[in-house]
Amino acid sequence: MTRLTKSRLHTRLLLAALTMAAGAAHAGSITVYTSLEEDEIKDYVAAAKKDMPDIDVKVLRLSTGDLGPRILAEAANPRHDVIWGWALTNMLDPRVGSLLEPYAAKGSDKLDTRYRAGDGTWFAATGYMAAFCVNTEVLKAKNLPVPTSWKELADPRYKGEVVMPNPVSSGTGYLQIAALLQKDGQAQGWKLLESLDGNVAQYIKSGSRPCKAARAGEFAIGTSLAFAAMQSIAEGYPVRMVIPSDGAGYELEASGLMKSSANKADAQRFLDWTLTPGAAALYGKYKEIVTIAGVPQSQAARAAGLPADLSKVLYPMDFAKSAKERETTLADWQKRIGR
Repeated sequence: MTRLTKSRLHTRLLLAALTMAAGAAHAGSITVYTSLEEDEIKDYVAAAKKDMPDIDVKVLRLSTGDLGPRILAEAANPRHDVIWGWALTNMLDPRVGSLLEPYAAKGSDKLDTRYRAGDGTWFAATGYMAAFCVNTEVLKAKNLPVPTSWKELADPRYKGEVVMPNPVSSGTGYLQIAALLQKDGQAQGWKLLESLDGNVAQYIKSGSRPCKAARAGEFAIGTSLAFAAMQSIAEGYPVRMVIPSDGAGYELEASGLMKSSANKADAQRFLDWTLTPGAAALYGKYKEIVTIAGVPQSQAARAAGLPADLSKVLYPMDFAKSAKERETTLADWQKRIGR
């Protein structure tokens, strides 16, 4: 091999090494903590990978109630870069807020002020709401009417036919009782919840599983979230979705950047992605509440009878109040009902 050939080979190898190094420097990895449902996480991450192939998104999914203790336990040495789609009520815990760094994700300025923090520490692109999943075949077999409200659901005729999410572990469970307490006040709210408890066969850890138990015919009614009912109807189960007329609570799913992130550029790109039209198009597949303007209501929502104008059925939650009273409310629930 001539000296010139060796020189050219050396140059090519050096260029290749530099190219690989540059690629490695550009490629990134972020860790995301979330309470979104597993099916939707899979779809979202696959779409994000197509749009940002150089970012490896690692996801830890825990229920709403379990994720908070995990984040606080790691507060001195956080292991994640982003909180993604977690209940706003939980995100508003000051101990969590102190871990977040203000970041104005691209597109967040177009969200209504109700859906983003004034200091830029969080924004919410999606949300979920309470609904009953009613198995019409079970009710028919037992000659029971379809309940249309929490008050009707507390009627003793439904004893043993109701399953609810446990509010200690489930964000859906907590929003259900928080809405009733905010609407009716402490005395009347707890009275209703204790009456309802007489009919509850089980309190389940997940917000969606009560609906799955009802659609399978294990119980007549699962108090759950609207999407679980919509999905069950779309899949052909004998389920009717009922939005309780006396208080359909809801929750926003907030996202934010961790101060401690060692991968902030990639974490910010991911947060930006969650507000893109591509991400918004996917939300309609899974969410009854999308805060990004222009996202049409899904066919599943229309088929299930979800109103196009949700303001007519949603109870106007005070999220700051929900956050402030969460620990006290859950302690009261454990004392009065917990099982």
